[in-house]
Amino acid sequence: MLTILGRSIGGFCDRVSRRSFLRIGTLAAGATSLNLADVLRAEDGKPQGRHKSVINIFLGGGPPHQDLWDLKMDAPSEIRGEFRPIDTNVPGIQICEVFPKLAARMDKCAIIRSIVGATGQHDAWQCVTGWPARELQFLGGHPSIGAVATKVLGPVDPSVPAFVGLAEKTQHVPWSDPGAPGFLGPAFGCFRPEGQGLADMRLNGISVEKLDDRKQLLASFDRMRREVDGRGMMTGIDSFNQLAFNVLTSSKLLEALDLSREPAEVRARYGDGKPYQFQYDGAPTVNEQLLMARRLVEAGVRCVTLSYGRWDSHGQNFALVRDHGAKLDQCLSALIDDLYVRGMLDDVTVIAWGEFGRTPQINKDAGRDHWPKVSCAFLAGGGMSTGQVIGATNRLGEVAEQRPVDFQEVVATLYHNLGINPGSKPIVDQAGRPQPLVEKGVIRELI
Repeated sequence: MLTILGRSIGGFCDRVSRRSFLRIGTLAAGATSLNLADVLRAEDGKPQGRHKSVINIFLGGGPPHQDLWDLKMDAPSEIRGEFRPIDTNVPGIQICEVFPKLAARMDKCAIIRSIVGATGQHDAWQCVTGWPARELQFLGGHPSIGAVATKVLGPVDPSVPAFVGLAEKTQHVPWSDPGAPGFLGPAFGCFRPEGQGLADMRLNGISVEKLDDRKQLLASFDRMRREVDGRGMMTGIDSFNQLAFNVLTSSKLLEALDLSREPAEVRARYGDGKPYQFQYDGAPTVNEQLLMARRLVEAGVRCVTLSYGRWDSHGQNFALVRDHGAKLDQCLSALIDDLYVRGMLDDVTVIAWGEFGRTPQINKDAGRDHWPKVSCAFLAGGGMSTGQVIGATNRLGEVAEQRPVDFQEVVATLYHNLGINPGSKPIVDQAGRPQPLVEKGVIRELI
């Protein structure tokens, strides 16, 4: 393992050192352990400038649509539940009482109340690809939005990965899936800056100046060369190594991940989401991940994914929504404000959604069970036509009664907002066959 002493970027919060330390090693990318050259393999070093990004917030477990964005006040009490609707700053649009901050920003947001096409599986796959997990499974499945953005668009900055997954590991593993590269291969997987991923950015022992010595550079990658070439996954390794060293010799990514650089008042606006409640086998409510997502897209990341909370409310549904909802209200509204005041909101699409909705009927444990027939999504920014609600369910919240919206339409819209035409950009699979990004078009009401 080669270690490299990086340039000074100031002290860390633990005051151990005032120099940055990065370690050349394997990055926690995708489902496998990859080195930097793997992660950056297809990136072409495009110049930095204004860019489009997506922040995909997965509400793992299936949030109750009728208790968040689609309250049913005319339904019987055993369906209606405990919550009351509140007005937003857009006349005629009401949302749950646990979202007062988001209600005050509804003009910058849009709600879809009629998402259909869920497979009913307890995972993030449809929310990060638009496809059922079983599609093209023999090739690894369809690639996620972030993987496609990495292949089609490449990096904004050669020292910053195009695709970052912030989801913390969960006991129910599919809820922490940041989005797989699918048939594109692991070189297009995301960088995961947690645990080993962060450790791998800390390099000790050899100065940056020594990177100019090509012999040392190549020698340090002997092991990586054998692993990668042995799998036949990479050609032109020298150019990919150069991209890896662009990351290692720049402090930009490390600084973006360092929340201590944010003013205390900004961090206070997001909150920390603690204490973590109702987590069980799911994700914690880490509010600060939304702040980190903003910092990452500001640094040049095109797609950030994260998993927020555990919404599988078979019991204590209303207590869970009061806890998770209030915390999400704080951090999501702070993110929208941050993007707006920085002039980034039109360029960054924010979406919060889950794998399916929940039953209209409240069960004996004051919970709601799985309901794949319909669900909702909350969006903001992206240059979209906001301040509106798309679609409607029937009086009991059972089915989409007006304007059903497929998962693929939502993902097609995210591609469009990234600057990728979902209808004219097929990508080639491992067998050399062109595959569509999605099979449905964008949501015209938003574009």
